[in-house]
Amino acid sequence: MPDPFPGDLSGPHPSRPNGRIVTTGLEFSGRNLRIALLCIAAAALAVAGCGSSAGNEGSYGGGHPDYARALAGSPAPLAALHAQRDRLLPDGDAAFRKRIAALRGYPVVVNVWASWCWPCRAEFPVLQKLSARYGRRVAFLGVDSDDSGAAASTFLGERPVPYPSFADPGKQIAAALHVGFGIPDTAFYDRRGRLVYLKQGPYAHPSDLEADLERYALGG
Repeated sequence: MPDPFPGDLSGPHPSRPNGRIVTTGLEFSGRNLRIALLCIAAAALAVAGCGSSAGNEGSYGGGHPDYARALAGSPAPLAALHAQRDRLLPDGDAAFRKRIAALRGYPVVVNVWASWCWPCRAEFPVLQKLSARYGRRVAFLGVDSDDSGAAASTFLGERPVPYPSFADPGKQIAAALHVGFGIPDTAFYDRRGRLVYLKQGPYAHPSDLEADLERYALGG
């Protein structure tokens, strides 16, 4: 069975992260690190807002698709995900690995997010639409990283998606996915359970996320 967490994405593995500047050799206190994350989140949200199309696809709030209608007739493994919509699943990276293995035969899109992350919130309307549009062919999962379970559940009640998220308060899943400094990040698995691409940071435009889904999840 392929390892869904390759040990080194910088080597000759097909799933290399997109280009991104990484600062090394700096140490932050917990308070300073949160301030830095908030500054990065604000800057990223500004970029995402500038790149979004007309309407509120990139904004927080509003309605959501009719998931029951859009996802009717999904294959059993995907229907099982839909039955767990908006749930925060326990047991961390062990349960996450097991779920990825159980979904072999279907491409998987994994969004790493947190309720306090404004760029993450900005991407949720796009994920709502794409999971409704592609959810009968593609498995969607979330990873709620470094977050409060109560805050995450409240957010999911306001911005529901038709799939569960794995609670990752200690960031073990995020670390295994090679998530860098800041979220959201989006991982794409092929039908054989291989991590083939990791998009670091928010998408500037909704169509970019859909293009990556078509290329990395459905293209193989």
